[in-house]
Amino acid sequence: MPAPRVIGVDLGGTKLLAGAVDPELGVHHRVQRTVTGLDQQALLEVAVQAVTETIAAAGAAVQAVGFGIPVLIDRASGRAVVGVNTLLHDIPFAEVMTQRLGLPVFADNDGNCAALAEHRAGACRGYSEAIVVTLGTGIAGGLILRDELYRGALGAAGELGHMVIELDGPPCHGNCPNHGCAEVYVSGTALVEEARRLAAARPESGLGRALRSEPALSGPMITELAEDGDESALEAITLIGARLGVVLANLINIFNPQVIAIGGGVIGAGELLLAPARAVVAARVLPFLTDSMEIVATLFGVEAGMVGAAALAYDELDRIAPTTEFSGSGR
Repeated sequence: MPAPRVIGVDLGGTKLLAGAVDPELGVHHRVQRTVTGLDQQALLEVAVQAVTETIAAAGAAVQAVGFGIPVLIDRASGRAVVGVNTLLHDIPFAEVMTQRLGLPVFADNDGNCAALAEHRAGACRGYSEAIVVTLGTGIAGGLILRDELYRGALGAAGELGHMVIELDGPPCHGNCPNHGCAEVYVSGTALVEEARRLAAARPESGLGRALRSEPALSGPMITELAEDGDESALEAITLIGARLGVVLANLINIFNPQVIAIGGGVIGAGELLLAPARAVVAARVLPFLTDSMEIVATLFGVEAGMVGAAALAYDELDRIAPTTEFSGSGR
């Protein structure tokens, strides 16, 4: 009989990814759903359906569910307070999902979950000072300081996408009241916007032809064109990489990490993205701070949030096991 498993769920601004995960963080079954534009009630329904399907296909008993969600979470009350790229708002998310699923449910910010996965078994394993930056619809971040996930005073630390890199820049996305945030310039959304701009300006480029045939440009499509030699696609990725370098230079000057791991959908561009980022870091970071400091791709890639949510669930089960007996109410 296989060892009991947990379900890890990464609920992003565009998609939901769920997986049945064993104690060694191996993934045995995956379920994906599109969640773009769904309101809060619809998001909860899709999450319940995806988790229920994953439980049925897990191949072993399921002990708990962990969620990584793109929301500021009040650690004292457990409420998901507000998110930038999601309509989840002011809801005791873990409590509500526990009632619906009849299993223990634990939730944390999606950037924290990605950092947990990479520190536990990925690109940041063995480092006590690490940062994980996830480039997707927005930018998620997680901080590993002194070998521990750092959540800040209220539980909302790590919102790296909302550092301001342009004082009078454009308004940020969604519920962020700021201007000139890194998220506007460096996210997967920003890559698509830059690609669309270049495609319109250069209609005979590979990007231009792609825009005429596929109006909904995507990160993987842009990356494929760049890898095939399209100069406009390569220019878009290089620009995002250089802007990423500015963000990383700020983080390195502030936190002096040993490693920064870059993940999310945009990291599919690999060295096309990371090489210009490293060049900007080398030019902008204070002397000495880059000695023996690495900038790498995440090991878990787009699954880091899902795997980290599962790791969170295992950690929380270990924490409550000696004193707490769970009684789920079902749905």
